[in-house]
Amino acid sequence: MQSAVSIKDLKIAYGDHTVIEKMSIDIAPREFLVLLGPSGCGKSTLLNAIAGLQDITGGEIWISGKNVTWDEPKDRGIGMVFQSYALYPRMSVRKNLSFGLRVAGLPKAEIEARVARTAALLHLDKLLDRRPAELSGGQRQRVAIGRALVREVDVFLFDEPLSNLDAKLRNELRVEIKKLHQSLGNTMIYVTHDQIEALTLADRIAIMRDGVIQQLASPAEIYHRPANLFVAGFIGAPAMNFIEGRIDRSNGSPVFLCNGLAVDLSGYSFQAAAAEGPATLGFRPEHLVLDGAAGGLPSISSRVSVVEPMGSDAVLWFDWAGQSLSLRLMGDVTLQSGDALAPGLDITKASLFGADGSRL
Repeated sequence: MQSAVSIKDLKIAYGDHTVIEKMSIDIAPREFLVLLGPSGCGKSTLLNAIAGLQDITGGEIWISGKNVTWDEPKDRGIGMVFQSYALYPRMSVRKNLSFGLRVAGLPKAEIEARVARTAALLHLDKLLDRRPAELSGGQRQRVAIGRALVREVDVFLFDEPLSNLDAKLRNELRVEIKKLHQSLGNTMIYVTHDQIEALTLADRIAIMRDGVIQQLASPAEIYHRPANLFVAGFIGAPAMNFIEGRIDRSNGSPVFLCNGLAVDLSGYSFQAAAAEGPATLGFRPEHLVLDGAAGGLPSISSRVSVVEPMGSDAVLWFDWAGQSLSLRLMGDVTLQSGDALAPGLDITKASLFGADGSRL
């Protein structure tokens, strides 16, 4: 199957500073791909290169089977939504939506039909005669999205479109973008540093660090089977707990040892042969069981240091071996700071990382 977007050996550098080195990635038709990572990791640079707004040093960019590496942005068959709304303040919503089509010289009837379809899709029908100053932040962002949609292209690019909105509006528009993708079926590439947006929107997530893709996989795969320590620590709130120790095979079956804690690893699915030696055990806060002894699981004895009520759940923080660890519990929690705690760990839900940080 032909890729909707194909990046081949892409390199982007500014003088001696290389931002992206030899990156290759194929994005399937109708796929929703999210580029996720911390500030400065190269995700927006990659998006701008796909859009034609960023000069590249080497490699090729293909869109819909066409080499567009040196094509102008208007000739690439893409629609782009920026972080800033970038609306024309003196134009009505109708004119903002139609501006690009009018410049392209489309027939008036076609322009009106596209604007009407897009306005209906984004619930802007009753706002077409207003100017941006008369709209809320969420309405302005919908107009910005609509300005891309009216082009009716196969590939849409989103550069952190929700970052300027408050939490409630972000949640609402995130759902609308998800519905848009489901109804339109276009290929969408979405840049964000918000892991919730990534996990809820994406078919696949590309987690980037220093211009390199650390893992490219489904949200479930990335959450439950992170490829390395960086991915494991970046995804999740609170972040994954980590305990440094070693793997011992002196008795045949592998065991993780750390400060008196012994975790039988026979139930762990190793991705590669795990030799004896230093290792890091990672486990999500929700994968700890409150009473490890009752469940027959290895327990971490400690005391509650902080309780964070979250409404539907709560996060308990506790100290063990000089580290602050967290446990997430659903429902109401009666435990308080100072109470004894002995949570248990289910190794089948844990992650093990070798000395180089890669998943074992």
